[in-house]
Amino acid sequence: MQNVVDKLVADMPVMDKVSLVIFDWDGTVMDSVGRIVSSMRAAAVKAELIVPSEFAVKQIIGLSLDPAFDMLFPGVEEAKRQQLFSHYRDHYTLYDTTPTPLFAGVEQVLQQLKDNNIKLAVATGKQRRGLKRMFAETGLEKYFDTSRCADEAQSKPHPQMLQQILHELDLPAQQAVMVGDTSHDMKMAQAIAMPRVGVTHGVHGRDVLSRFAPKAIIDSIPELLQVI
Repeated sequence: MQNVVDKLVADMPVMDKVSLVIFDWDGTVMDSVGRIVSSMRAAAVKAELIVPSEFAVKQIIGLSLDPAFDMLFPGVEEAKRQQLFSHYRDHYTLYDTTPTPLFAGVEQVLQQLKDNNIKLAVATGKQRRGLKRMFAETGLEKYFDTSRCADEAQSKPHPQMLQQILHELDLPAQQAVMVGDTSHDMKMAQAIAMPRVGVTHGVHGRDVLSRFAPKAIIDSIPELLQVI
């Protein structure tokens, strides 16, 4: 098996002129998919709504909450939507004890990219206060030059988050790379012809990620250093 993995990494194309790497958060940097799923299902119970399947919840990870709720709970009125959001936030931050560790090697990779004078950013479906909380818990904020959250731009897969980041850092899309674990990340980058790398340790596997012509598909964040 190790020989197969080594061959896959060796066969990955090496990208030139990368000035910026943009990371998704949930399912890419942090192993938080399990807590998102359990919190959303618990919130549905609390709000007395039909509880979505684990698979259904995984498909909305990375989206802003409004389109996510539209997909999971179509036709729910605004008051119930706000109640659901409150239950989800409280369960995720206060009650759910599902671990949310960083994926192995994340901080070392961020440090290596910074040492190579590559700018770093985050484009996430989290709201700003959620990302601030994650930065505080992990200590990773120091590595990132900028970030965009779900309450600051249109939801993925619209590319506005990426466009704002590129504008702020004064870089063309062709010199950046989007790294993410979902079709939403890949579609977002593909919409503006930004190179992209899919990561299989989050929501979507190799079969889904490969549909969006990524430059590479990796199984762990440390493999990113083999292609950048």
